[in-house]
Amino acid sequence: MNYILKNIPERTLKPRQSGLTMVMDKGLSVREIENFLEVAGPHTDIVKLGWATSYVTPNLQDKLIFYRNAGIPTYFGGTLFEAFVIRKQFDDYRRVLDKYKMEYAEVSDGSITIPHEEKCDYIRKLKEQVTVISEVGSKDSAKILAPYKWINLMKAEIDAGSWKVIAEARESGNVGIYRDSGEVRQGLVDEILTQIPQESIIWEAPQKAQQVWFIKLIGSNINLGNIAPADVIPVETLRLGLRGDTFDHFLE
Repeated sequence: MNYILKNIPERTLKPRQSGLTMVMDKGLSVREIENFLEVAGPHTDIVKLGWATSYVTPNLQDKLIFYRNAGIPTYFGGTLFEAFVIRKQFDDYRRVLDKYKMEYAEVSDGSITIPHEEKCDYIRKLKEQVTVISEVGSKDSAKILAPYKWINLMKAEIDAGSWKVIAEARESGNVGIYRDSGEVRQGLVDEILTQIPQESIIWEAPQKAQQVWFIKLIGSNINLGNIAPADVIPVETLRLGLRGDTFDHFLE
């Protein structure tokens, strides 16, 4: 850091298992990535190329190489996995992961219906090839899962080999663990945390109010996902109690 302040929460160090900031890249150019990482690289743990943007992004290989050379892991959004699966092209998906030297992959079922045991089979197969991150929750706001179902799904996916499970919210932050207003479904989160270790979950939290809520609930070293590139530095200040929203939270 640039100077000394007392009573600053201790952050885990990279590469970390908790306190992750997962960033959503929705189509950045290589030049934009360079500018982004110049400032936010030290605070970025992993980058998701959102949904299936990698299919249409020019210079995809150059982007991935740039992230790799900067020491930032990347993975393709779960919607791309679903796009291959629904077309019965799972083996093609695995070849794409190899072609682009991906070390991570997301397994999700937010846009299509996959029997859960089949989803877990995909996790088991992919974990032999890459580190798997799986996502629980639907992108359809009308599909509301009971807390016990969230817990059972998360447990099964961790047991199948997921490194982390993502609590779905979309890039807008108004489905899954949130109401359509963006308000956190607090009872759901509380129930999940009675059974699933917090360090095993990445909470998608694209909105500032959501980031603040989770930091106050769990602390500086909570895993947060779907963070916009321009929000990485602001999120880090929230984690450290250096923004008004969390200013008093970490003072002794």
